[in-house]
Amino acid sequence: VWLIVLCAVIALVSFIGVKKIVLGLLGLYKRSVQLYLKFQGKTFEDVAAQRVVSGQTWDEFCDSLKAAGAVVMSKGTPKDPFNQAEGYRYLARLTRGGLENFLENADPTRPRFVSIANGLRSAPVKLGSDNPDNLYENANIDGRNTYRLTGNIGTVNLIGIGSQAGSYGKPGGLSTVDYKELDELHVEEDGSIEIIVGPERPDNCKNYIKTATEPSAGLIILRQTFGDRLKEIPAKINIEMLDGPSQPSPLTCKGLDDALSTTGLFVGGAAMMFARWADGFKAHANQLPLFDQDLSNRVGGDPNIRYYHSYWQLEPDQALVIQATPPECRTWNFQLNNYWMESMDYRYHTVHTNKYLAQYREDGSVVLVIAAQDPNLSQPYNWLTTDQHTSGTMSFRYVMPKVSDDDLPHPTTQVVPLQDIARFV
Repeated sequence: VWLIVLCAVIALVSFIGVKKIVLGLLGLYKRSVQLYLKFQGKTFEDVAAQRVVSGQTWDEFCDSLKAAGAVVMSKGTPKDPFNQAEGYRYLARLTRGGLENFLENADPTRPRFVSIANGLRSAPVKLGSDNPDNLYENANIDGRNTYRLTGNIGTVNLIGIGSQAGSYGKPGGLSTVDYKELDELHVEEDGSIEIIVGPERPDNCKNYIKTATEPSAGLIILRQTFGDRLKEIPAKINIEMLDGPSQPSPLTCKGLDDALSTTGLFVGGAAMMFARWADGFKAHANQLPLFDQDLSNRVGGDPNIRYYHSYWQLEPDQALVIQATPPECRTWNFQLNNYWMESMDYRYHTVHTNKYLAQYREDGSVVLVIAAQDPNLSQPYNWLTTDQHTSGTMSFRYVMPKVSDDDLPHPTTQVVPLQDIARFV
């Protein structure tokens, strides 16, 4: 009998996928708990109130942050004081970003766009190889409701707007439901725009983005990609729920309990996922292989971008030379990160470049030199400083390339002595 049951489970998993099985079991568990509480004459709010008043909610939140610290000491992470300090700062940043997103701006009836990853803030929050050319904003929504986005697109080079189901750090993660580039949307002559977001497209709707109803929790993602961030005007977009309340909902014990629990899961879950990525990237250190597009899509990456993620490690007297001939594309980008996949501090250091900032050679190729010191070459090149780091992660992107994945011109890499670099480039 157990063999038959096991075979049935395996067949079911193979047919509808692990993610759907997990979400289904979680839904079943939630309904079972709800039924149990009903027989006890209690609700989830009653349980949350007891947890808050007893201090259990806060204790578990603090315990989850303490447990997240194990990521910094996990297998493969650098154990030197400098990288460990950056690791714990990373967890603190994730905590701050999580609280801003899941506690202060969690009400799906009165959503607001917030930036969970923004290296230009006076107090930056960074994760997952956050792109220095991007402004990431998101708003929490309930996919069963309908929302209206209004505003002006500014002069930014590239804008993408999409809906995602799920949440960072929670079982099932994030998955993209719908995604539109600005080229696919109707924009008025003065730059104004209106987009309807919801489970069903209304009549006479010029711009529409679909949401998922299961799971109902989700996000609207607004991703702006700049060519020259100092010269371009970012888009200003507002969001409102149609037929929603005029005032935010008051804080409830359940809301606080959920927010602190989600933040704890986010800090530990996101940190662990990207630490595992970084450790895996060591298998192709100082190279730039094409990243798994399916995996990128499953964790909320832009489906129109082809990513090259990897790990770099250099001695002080070495340089990593990257050469590429970008295809026709909306833009391309390269950046250096620390081990924790945080972009390096691009406010003060040249640690990234792109299609619009780079120096090109006559044949249309670009040469990127990653080194502690500027090599001062006579030919066009792009020096990116390692900013006191000897290792970390790195990312190369082609945004909306006009060639198939099979025809992508992959960047090549070579580690060379810094003093002899002119012989190699």
